[in-house]
Amino acid sequence: MRLFLFVLFLSLAAPASFAQKAPELGPDVDAPSLDDLHSLPESDQDETGGKVVADGRDEDQKAIDELFKKLAAAETPEQALAIGQQIQAKWLDSGSDTVNVLMTRAAAALRGNKYGLALDLLDVVVTLKPDFAEGWNRRATVYYMEQDFGRSLVDIERTLALEPRHWGALSGLGIIQRRLGEDDKALATFRRALEINPGLKNAKEAVEDLEKAAEGEAI
Repeated sequence: MRLFLFVLFLSLAAPASFAQKAPELGPDVDAPSLDDLHSLPESDQDETGGKVVADGRDEDQKAIDELFKKLAAAETPEQALAIGQQIQAKWLDSGSDTVNVLMTRAAAALRGNKYGLALDLLDVVVTLKPDFAEGWNRRATVYYMEQDFGRSLVDIERTLALEPRHWGALSGLGIIQRRLGEDDKALATFRRALEINPGLKNAKEAVEDLEKAAEGEAI
């Protein structure tokens, strides 16, 4: 209980600049959706608190690096998808049963649009395991859903500092940049995500749309 209150205090005491909401996006811009991000892998734990269904428990960085090499060499979208899921499964396993359970409950809250509960749980996650990139990424997702793009960007930055190859965080960054009208930055970000994971359908579509828009402006 003391830990929860401490974390809650920290979240309330955060700098006001992080709490600023995004500017009005206009009636022609859809509200944020989890479909934008596709950042909740199906390999999450179940709601009973079971362990993450990961491909082994070894979180050795060398194993992840090998998977990234296989991802870069994937010859078909199906291969890229399967390897990407293995990487995500490893990212999801924090190495702590307590944190894994909190992540499961936060994912359930997020899917149920219970953003306040999800944030409370994820605040504890990043406090208990500050080197766990997926904790920051998941909290960035919740902030995105709340259109609190300032805080979302801060957590994306933390995620990428811990795992620069996190294509989910990069995709989220590109989506926010695009929503804020920073199309040039968004295009570069989506291209970077595709360099890491060529099988990202949404990123490919975003690149195509942004390139077409850029060509239209040039004309």
